[in-house]
Amino acid sequence: MQGSDDKFSLVLFNDEINTFDHVIRSLVEVCGHDEVQAEQCALIVHLKGSCEIKSGIREVLEVMSKSLNAKGLNSRVVNS
Repeated sequence: MQGSDDKFSLVLFNDEINTFDHVIRSLVEVCGHDEVQAEQCALIVHLKGSCEIKSGIREVLEVMSKSLNAKGLNSRVVNS
């Protein structure tokens, strides 16, 4: 399969602006996380500075990243 070696991740970065509630709601809405998963990701981002919040197809992750960034979050798709 061509391109099957390419793995992409959506990474969320910490900031000092957004509340936990806003981050959690955004992850549920944009990424399809359940409340617990979103809360865990938000806590990891807060404590470690970043967290891989989703992996998959680059094009899908780019759309999610743009949606999160439009909500004021700092996310980026990276080749993992």
